[in-house]
Amino acid sequence: MQYRELGRTGWSVSEVSFGAWAIGSAWGTVDDSESIAALNTAIDNGVNFIDTADVYGDGHSEKLIASVLKGRSEQVYVATKAGRRLPQQVPEGYTRENLTAWIERSLRNLETDSLDLVQLHCPPTAIYYMPDVFGILDALVQEGKIKHYGVSVEKVEEALKAIEFPNVKTVQIIFNMFRHRPSDLFFPEAKRRKVGILARVPLASGLLTGKMTPQTTFAADDHRNFNREGESFDKGETFSGVNYETGLQAVEELRALVPENATMAQLALRWILMFDAVTCVIPGAKRPSQALDNIHAADLPPLTAAQMETVHDVYDRLIRPQVHQLW
Repeated sequence: MQYRELGRTGWSVSEVSFGAWAIGSAWGTVDDSESIAALNTAIDNGVNFIDTADVYGDGHSEKLIASVLKGRSEQVYVATKAGRRLPQQVPEGYTRENLTAWIERSLRNLETDSLDLVQLHCPPTAIYYMPDVFGILDALVQEGKIKHYGVSVEKVEEALKAIEFPNVKTVQIIFNMFRHRPSDLFFPEAKRRKVGILARVPLASGLLTGKMTPQTTFAADDHRNFNREGESFDKGETFSGVNYETGLQAVEELRALVPENATMAQLALRWILMFDAVTCVIPGAKRPSQALDNIHAADLPPLTAAQMETVHDVYDRLIRPQVHQLW
């Protein structure tokens, strides 16, 4: 495992981390014993950064992580998120009372006295124009309830606005073979300000694993079944906003780039790591085998200029018209 500096936090984190949404909820059937085994496998193999949120299984993901870390001696950083517990996403909900309550709930779930990293969880765009909200986070740092804070965003414009606040240390943003726009303007600016970038939805909700077909079905409680058009939350969170059939077509073209003895998922993760502005990629895993598959992506050799150009070409022809200007 290789490690990269996470912005101005002073932390060196594994370039492949563990995304803990899937072990909480909204990804079909999950077995807690397998989730715990997956977390332990990741840590055994050098992962020292876990990303979760207070709404993943209504706190279940956070509690599973706490149960695992109690039995580990390694330094493992846990990033959680706050804000999606609001019944409706309105700026007025981001009060000192609510933010403090969410943080204290995560402290209990994670069984800790201070949260490593708290990220606003894709709040309304108006929040990025409300300095008072970031002042509340500064106060929570001063009180010792959180060590650092950042944001998880839907849009590049939100990311650019967020890093104008001096104590925003990290930005979590969708970046993958089907979502290129963050690298155009945001990445250089984040590097200039020494802001850590966490690449989420790296496999486009599984499309970039290469395992899906037109016949693939999803459980009723899987967001890939119920949120394709943004019925429950932002459409871009499901398949990165790409039409499912178009995504399958793009994957078939990209499959030719997969190195011998590697997987399509590993190629997709390695592509993200080609961008030095990215601190780490956060793929999800529900089983130990998935965690290992993700981790071994870091072992792949760098992609060639020709491979990078092919990915760019596929994006320009098939994907860009659907997503580029939306997020």
